[in-house]
Amino acid sequence: MPARVLVFGRQGQVARALAERSDFDLRFAGHDRLDLASPNADVAGLIEAESPALVINAAAYTAVDRAESEPAACAQLNREAPRRIAEICAAADIPFVHFSTDYVFDGRKGAPYVEADPRNPLGVYGRTKAEGEAALEALWARGARGAVARSSWIFSPGGPGFLQTMLRLAREREEVGVVDDQRGCPTSAETAAEAAVALGRRLLDRDSAGQGLFHAAGADAMTWADFAEAIFAASRERGGPSARVRRIATVEYPTPAARPPDARLASTRLEGLGDWRGPPFAEALSRCMRRLELS
Repeated sequence: MPARVLVFGRQGQVARALAERSDFDLRFAGHDRLDLASPNADVAGLIEAESPALVINAAAYTAVDRAESEPAACAQLNREAPRRIAEICAAADIPFVHFSTDYVFDGRKGAPYVEADPRNPLGVYGRTKAEGEAALEALWARGARGAVARSSWIFSPGGPGFLQTMLRLAREREEVGVVDDQRGCPTSAETAAEAAVALGRRLLDRDSAGQGLFHAAGADAMTWADFAEAIFAASRERGGPSARVRRIATVEYPTPAARPPDARLASTRLEGLGDWRGPPFAEALSRCMRRLELS
């Protein structure tokens, strides 16, 4: 009988990717069922009612720019909620997998980040995610079973995200200005979901190899402008919208929150376990585009 898995989050890209799996008995707790944005959310009651073998947290505050003016709301979802979930799971000896982000780094290393690199976020979003990670590490030190999967630049057929924004802009204009001095590893939501499943299975088996911090990102690094060009090329091949990319600098597109200029993630630790890999970007993008309605 498949293990029962409680997933916090329902409408996000990774939660939707998890929903497509049939190897677990998945139960979802979206905003309509439990509002993690509220400090009074009855997390303990829900976990007790569902009695899961594993808990995955795919809920987060992801509005990077808005977070600068809503730090308390961001901290509630990215620090307080995962800490509370993890505490309840630890007390019940339930393994817990949580998603985090490349934004916990400042992007100044000049090489792909590994899990042992020090966190140094640039903005509220990254800081609250880093604080959430630290809270879980403190619980692990006391014997809790858990893992954090850091990912980056998530894309999926359902969105919303960068892919959908580029396709919308291509329908509206012939040329799109896209930042060309920020680098990262685009990651399909499917790839991130598979990482959570791989880590969850090991935690269920009490395999210590699945414990701790992991990077779970796509295999190839690029700039946002590179990403946009790949999207438009794939869209053209399928008769969808396309536009020219005008490569611009970050200073030409100011935003409230600073972004790490080079937040590449090395996923070698997770790949070394042998049951997960970050697929080549072209393969992941092609799989995603085949599921899109491009007309």
